[in-house]
Amino acid sequence: MAQLRLDSLEIFATIVRCGSFRAAASERGISSSALSQSMNALETSLGIRLLNRTTRSVAPTEAGARLLDRLAPALRDIHVAVNDLDQLRTSPTGTLRINAPGPAVDHVLCPLVFDFMQVHPDVKVELISDAALVDIVEQGFDAGVRFGKQLAQDMIAMPLGPPLRYAIVASPQYVQRRGVPTVPDALAAHDAIRRRFPSGTLVSWAFEKDGTSLNVVPQGRLTLSSAHQELQAALAGQGVAHLLEDYVSEPVREGKLVRLLEDWSPTLPCWYLYYPNRRHASAAMSAFLEHVRRAYGHQDAPGAEAPVA
Repeated sequence: MAQLRLDSLEIFATIVRCGSFRAAASERGISSSALSQSMNALETSLGIRLLNRTTRSVAPTEAGARLLDRLAPALRDIHVAVNDLDQLRTSPTGTLRINAPGPAVDHVLCPLVFDFMQVHPDVKVELISDAALVDIVEQGFDAGVRFGKQLAQDMIAMPLGPPLRYAIVASPQYVQRRGVPTVPDALAAHDAIRRRFPSGTLVSWAFEKDGTSLNVVPQGRLTLSSAHQELQAALAGQGVAHLLEDYVSEPVREGKLVRLLEDWSPTLPCWYLYYPNRRHASAAMSAFLEHVRRAYGHQDAPGAEAPVA
């Protein structure tokens, strides 16, 4: 048996439903001769007659009726599946999955997503906090967030907010006990609150001043696995912490933490939202991208979205 074409089966079902070749041809927008050729090819492929034809009417044979009984539900399922896809294309529905490091989730994505979900109640969002660099396509994510220099090739990137800075902080009680380090090397005499990535690598602390750059591997008794834990340890006076400014701005303003070595804090690239360079994004993804553009004023900014080199 030759391979069957879905359109030939649909044509057969349309002919039976309409009761004539002419009406079926009109509904499908093709000529009667083309419809007849398709039907003849289907019967030849199956090796059995499906329709009884007269000059006035068309009716299914026993074989045709049996095929149609099995075929009609399958065709309905196919049309429902295609309509569901069309809804995803035209109406923001379905699930968005975004992969990002914890700080980006905490301070960038959560505010964006909470507002977005208020506007689009039919969209579900899954935020996965992950410091590791992952292949978002392979892992089934719609988008990811990373520093500008950490983006994979063949992606479209959109900046999220201003450049970032890390802050070195400690509680006033700790500073009173242990003193204030004035240069990065002086941290060797302090208890650093260290953080370890899931890969096992310790986070190093970067410093920069007057053209001099330093990377310090912190030494201390306490090692944690998240920025939230590090912040709590610093507030509890356990040592000197290395955190993005977003985490410490309020505690510093309230006097719960003290900034140290601020003149050594380098400026880092901003976060970037990145996603595959595809022509046909889902309606949910398109709506989220438009939400981000409005939030950061990208809609009138040429080049705000660009392929990653």
